Amino acid sequence: MSVDEAVPVESGQAAVSRRTVLGATFGGIGAATLVGVAAATSWPESSGNGAGGAVATGVGTPIGAGDSAQIDVTAAPAKGWEARDPVLPPASGEREHRITIAAREGVGEVAPGTTQELWSFDDLVPGPVYRGRVGDRFAFTLANEGQVGHSIDFHASKVAWDDKMRTIQAGETLDYAFEAKHAGIFMYHCGTPPVLHHIGNGMYGAVVIDPPDLAPVDHELIFVQSELYLGPDGQPGDLAKMEQEAWDAVVFNGYVNQYQHSPIRVEPGERVRAWVLDAGPSENCSFHVIGTIFDTVYKEGAYRLRPDGGSGGSQALDLQPAQGGFVEFTFDEAGLYPFVTHKFANPGKGALGMFQAGDVDPAAAAAGH
Repeated sequence: MSVDEAVPVESGQAAVSRRTVLGATFGGIGAATLVGVAAATSWPESSGNGAGGAVATGVGTPIGAGDSAQIDVTAAPAKGWEARDPVLPPASGEREHRITIAAREGVGEVAPGTTQELWSFDDLVPGPVYRGRVGDRFAFTLANEGQVGHSIDFHASKVAWDDKMRTIQAGETLDYAFEAKHAGIFMYHCGTPPVLHHIGNGMYGAVVIDPPDLAPVDHELIFVQSELYLGPDGQPGDLAKMEQEAWDAVVFNGYVNQYQHSPIRVEPGERVRAWVLDAGPSENCSFHVIGTIFDTVYKEGAYRLRPDGGSGGSQALDLQPAQGGFVEFTFDEAGLYPFVTHKFANPGKGALGMFQAGDVDPAAAAAGH
């Protein structure tokens, strides 16, 4: 189903706390925001009453068969395209967050001129970002507004898998409450089998729980790295490719090279904190900003480097799938500063962005690195 043929997403969604649902501000056209409800005829069955339900069979197109969509990494987005806003707003003062999150299926653009059927939370890939502090209580209601079974697994929670993470069917809801007991950036994702297919089709996001001593900065950003496994244009991702780790692209915040097309503006000398989550589902991340050095590194709930610890610096934040952290840095000079995963097979496959420090011409960002 093409974008033009998709049924429009209804407005009137369930009430949510917009002070904690930060992803609502991220819905740029280019950020794999869904534009419609997709037909269910080509989707696998995801059903069952257990934690995840029955495993789907017969899904995905064998590698080399069919007509997979293609990505042109040199192509520019269409007029009117907007990058997903990478700014991470601060945590609210609320200590209890009541949030409804909807599982849906629809069609979204993942690269200039390339669309896929995506399975999502709140029509966003990655899903909304949630933020709080240690001791906060999150009370989620998952509403399955799609046409296949879905579930949700918050890595920030300590709850029974066979209860809160069970699959619910179309039209059903599930309450999932937990206390945030540990600081860090945590993945959440659909856990319905095949889990690989649901994550690979877009059902993942981030929960940020602030460390108690988090220092102020001038800019706070969030980047979620993930892979794309293309099926035919406008169709779901290819499970066979996912099983063989044969990704077509590696991206930040759901769209190929989006921050190369739309550089992130800061000023020389300003302090930047970049939170990074590797959502995978299978590829690692070596987050690196070309032209600067990290003086602060926080990974998996602990500081690895701080400015008061001496003169040491870090060049990359290394993450495996479902790991996350943040780095802090400044730019000494005006200019353009690319950011990549330093696994250099992947910047050429979509994992490339750009910081613009100062009043410089961003046109050179198209040259890559």
